[in-house]
Amino acid sequence: MLACMRTAAVFGIEACGIQVEVDVSLGLPCFNMVGLPDASVRESRDRVRSAIRNSGFEFPARRVTVNLAPADIRKAGSSFDLPIALGVLAASGCVTRRQVDDVLLIGELSLDGGIQAARGVLPIAAAARRERVPALLLPRPNHAEAAVVEGLRLFTVRSLNEAVCALNDPEGFSATAEPPPAAPPRAARVVDGDFSDVHGQAMARRALEIAAAGGHNTLMIGPPGAGKTMMARRVAGVLPPLTFDEALEVTSIHSVAGLLPPGAGLVIDRPFRAPHHTVSDAALVGGGGYPRPGEISLAHRGVLFLDEMAEFSRHVLDVLRQPIEEGCVRIARAARTCTFPARFMLVGAMNPCPCGYLGDPARACKCTAQQVARYAARLSGPLRDRIDLTVPVAAMPARELSEPAGGETSAAIRARVVFARERQLARGAILNAALSGRGLRRVTQLDSDARRMFDTALLKLSLTARGHDRVLRVARSIADLEAADDIRAEHLAEALQFRGHE
Repeated sequence: MLACMRTAAVFGIEACGIQVEVDVSLGLPCFNMVGLPDASVRESRDRVRSAIRNSGFEFPARRVTVNLAPADIRKAGSSFDLPIALGVLAASGCVTRRQVDDVLLIGELSLDGGIQAARGVLPIAAAARRERVPALLLPRPNHAEAAVVEGLRLFTVRSLNEAVCALNDPEGFSATAEPPPAAPPRAARVVDGDFSDVHGQAMARRALEIAAAGGHNTLMIGPPGAGKTMMARRVAGVLPPLTFDEALEVTSIHSVAGLLPPGAGLVIDRPFRAPHHTVSDAALVGGGGYPRPGEISLAHRGVLFLDEMAEFSRHVLDVLRQPIEEGCVRIARAARTCTFPARFMLVGAMNPCPCGYLGDPARACKCTAQQVARYAARLSGPLRDRIDLTVPVAAMPARELSEPAGGETSAAIRARVVFARERQLARGAILNAALSGRGLRRVTQLDSDARRMFDTALLKLSLTARGHDRVLRVARSIADLEAADDIRAEHLAEALQFRGHE
């Protein structure tokens, strides 16, 4: 007897439909699985067999063959457990329908028949709606995540027995089922400190405000203890909340990565990621035999903070160059290429030399000129060229640290950042950091004084074509913070100031 169930597999942050065909026929008892399953899918045979028996059903003592179609796509993950088990029960007659086309099934089985949460439920729910499947049967902890996609009927189950009841009598199950767990209440926005805690550092604070307003990449260079990490961790607090479309993207990435807690719905706060300097290139940009998102994708629409940036492997840093330009990362494997979004704001912090005290008036630097040059060369020229603002951060005198900070609050800075971003989105639907080509030329017209200043700066600073465009983008963000329609000479001068400390 043959049964067919519908499920889905996630590739990158997209999902595609998978047919689970189960044939129970005469022959020596065995359980075969075909259709390019990986080890995690093949292991489901033991979970499925135990879950069926411990749920009170009889596992057929016959030849069981499971085909995952299409057979040319490799399948990975444990979310195929539930459709396989229900297919076996349908072929055995415990599920009244052998052909279930109107419900998409996902879930991992426990040996006792319980159903565990699955990864990638949001992309799978979106795929169900795209393929016009009206219903989704899924684990209860994933209900809030799937409910983000409108237009789907959701059956949330805790066990294999409940899943069988839902397929055999959908109306009766819906009438008697407990209401799904509500999403946890949205807590107040969690912000790591406030900019009012920062002593001094007016130039660095200004640079980070400009960077937040336009989504620009920033590098802070200064001695240990100057406050670079403290300020970087406060950048996320001045960014506006995610829009609904941005939240869908971010939530999909975190769902695929398995970082959404049970019962969580949409992610509405901008992510902040701070990987350790020992991170590998695959962990940073994503990868693996079955590609998973890396740190740059987990920081999509948020902040990627690289503390002690010069301590990262140069090879690891250089893999950032293409994602910074394109806003995405493509991971190619033999069978398939996955694309992960990676439109992040890079904030880096590093010391000026190996000992950290080059230029510090209070402590003498012990590094030779060659050591300083080698240390600075850990950031390649092409990577530095992709950093919009480079700002020196001086050490604070001890007497100032004992006094109240009294600086401007994050809320005040956020209000200006939100205002500047609204101007940009109203003008061209993208932030200034992503402007290019005609769009950049259209919004960065210079008056005669600014043009003369820029022509002189191009010669003195030896800017590349990429550096030329990045200065214009920063100047445009400065003008937006001041609600100026045109870029004036003072806007350009400030943008050039942050370009000249490389």
